[in-house]
Amino acid sequence: MRNPEQTIGDMIDKQSVAFVASVDGDGYPNLKAMLAPRRREGVKVFYFTTNVSSMRVSQYRENSKAAIYFYSKRFRYQGVMLKGAMEVLDDDETKRMIWQNSDTMYYPGGVADPDYCVLRFTAKEGRYYTNFKTETFSIGSITA
Repeated sequence: MRNPEQTIGDMIDKQSVAFVASVDGDGYPNLKAMLAPRRREGVKVFYFTTNVSSMRVSQYRENSKAAIYFYSKRFRYQGVMLKGAMEVLDDDETKRMIWQNSDTMYYPGGVADPDYCVLRFTAKEGRYYTNFKTETFSIGSITA
C-alpha cells in the first residue's frame, strides 16, 4: 500500500458514519453506527462524543476491547477495520477539545452536561480492503 496512513486517513475523513463495536457482558460483539469521529490522530487515536447513560459506555467501562470500521463505496469499495481499546473520558479538557456549539442539541447543559462524555479509541492493528485485496497491519508499521 503506497503511503497507507494517508490513504486510510483520507478515506476515513470523507465518511459521515463510523461503526463502533463493543463487547457485552456475555462476550458477544455489539455493533453500532455513530457519527464520524470528531478528531483523529493519524490512524491510531480517534475521539467520539456520546452519552454517559449509553449502553456502550457501560460496556467499555467493563471491557475496553473495541473495534471501529469505516467504508467507502465512492469509486471502488474500500474499508478499514481497526482493533484496539476504547476509553471513556469525562475530564473537562478532553470534553472541551471536541465540543461543538451544535452539541447543545444533544447535551442541553453544554460541555458540562452530566450526560456528555468522550470515547477515545486507540488502535493496535487493522485490516484494510481495497481492489479485491485485504492487508493486515499493525499500527506502528504504518505510522510515519
